Amino acid sequence: MRFLEEDLTAFNVLVNSPEEAIREAGNLLAQAGHVETQYIDAMIESYQMNGSYIVIAPEIAIPHARPEDGVNEASVSLVQLKNPIEFGNDANDPVYLVFAIGATNSDEHLSLLQNLINVLGDKKKVDMIKQASTYDHIKYLINGGV
Repeated sequence: MRFLEEDLTAFNVLVNSPEEAIREAGNLLAQAGHVETQYIDAMIESYQMNGSYIVIAPEIAIPHARPEDGVNEASVSLVQLKNPIEFGNDANDPVYLVFAIGATNSDEHLSLLQNLINVLGDKKKVDMIKQASTYDHIKYLINGGV
């Protein structure tokens, strides 16, 4: 299981749409070999079909798809957006942070979500992730720093 490791994070990324933001986060997973490219398409299709339910908290989106859509290894990536993007969620837009999740089964999915909740449940940490400019900042926050 890979959780927000250095090769799974990107900072100050410029996108023009929710689909581009999802693709950027998915590309990090695919480039590391954790998902197949069709998984990225499945995440985008899920967003287009089901709407902005993936915007789970203010400024945070967590796109994902089903394991059978091409997950090789459980992992989470992070794309910090240069400019916020509207996903169509009145309560939580605009989105600054996109965490793509890939899991091979429901237990892994829950475990990854729990890891994310441990980080994202603290507004101070979320604000620090929004301001981070290097992976060292993220690693510090993941390991309990504030």
